[in-house]
Amino acid sequence: MTISIYIRPLVLEDAQTSYLWRNDPQIWTFTKFKATKRITSKMETAWLQDNLRKPDQIRFAICLKELDTYIGNIQLLDIHLQRAELHLFIGNKLFWGKGIGYQATILVLRYAFFYRELESLYLRVHPANIPALSIYEKAGFEITGEKDGLVAMSISKKKFLALERLAK
Repeated sequence: MTISIYIRPLVLEDAQTSYLWRNDPQIWTFTKFKATKRITSKMETAWLQDNLRKPDQIRFAICLKELDTYIGNIQLLDIHLQRAELHLFIGNKLFWGKGIGYQATILVLRYAFFYRELESLYLRVHPANIPALSIYEKAGFEITGEKDGLVAMSISKKKFLALERLAK
């Protein structure tokens, strides 16, 4: 059974959940964005408030349709010259390995290319994060190299549109 999700803009109230994820080292094993100190709810709220104001970022909550539950984040960062960097994490570990990362990636690709009219997305992923590499390759991202010990990947709007046509 496939778990259905939707994405919505992150809101300040999400900090009440996301601060717990920021303090879980297992979630951040394969990322360079580890917290260097314990994050409180107040700190997370202030951080989120600051980041939600930035015009070059769009941050989404990943939510379960059936339970209307917030379980992770996906965002477009450094939006500039019709390009953006994709970041994704599933904070609720009960939903790891359930295909949610792939679904969220496809939803954000559609948003980026159809609504925002971006021309390409790129990302960097830890080479040992095999599930993430699989998600991104399945979604159409191609490996473009290596940067700072991370695998660099990207996808163009043209390629994504071709994949969408094939899927229909």
